[in-house]
Amino acid sequence: MPQLSLHTPIGDLTVSEEDGHIVAVDWGWGRDQTPTHLLVETRTRLHAYFDGDLTSFDLPLAPPGTAYQLRVWTSLRGIPAGETRSYAELARLAGGSPRSVGMANGANPIPIIIPCHRVVGINGPGGYSGGDGLSTKLFLLDLEGASAAVQAQRSLPSSA
Repeated sequence: MPQLSLHTPIGDLTVSEEDGHIVAVDWGWGRDQTPTHLLVETRTRLHAYFDGDLTSFDLPLAPPGTAYQLRVWTSLRGIPAGETRSYAELARLAGGSPRSVGMANGANPIPIIIPCHRVVGINGPGGYSGGDGLSTKLFLLDLEGASAAVQAQRSLPSSA
């Protein structure tokens, strides 16, 4: 499987391609580096994202997952940069419960490009399984200008 790595403000990332689709973004530097056209384009777009010049990704994706996970991940792609949604809101869109949405988020194989970091709890940012955890999620939200949305989310009553 071709892979290409890049340095980012949140650590090294490795992007993987299979059959002309992005299938994974992993933390760390990959052992093998294969600069296919799609991987080079993805790396360029990720650099633009971290430079603040790109807010969404239009790339061919094929994340491996269950039908439910794919529904959640499709819903995630509909959350604009600079905005957040609660786990409960996403559960209303994709089905399931806030907990099942959280589990699907944690299993997202293409973080950042499929923006699972934009899902927050009703009383704050919630967790994040990538990079350095919560600090990585907060960095990504701040990069996108969503810090105000997270602060507003914290001020909502817990029944929201």
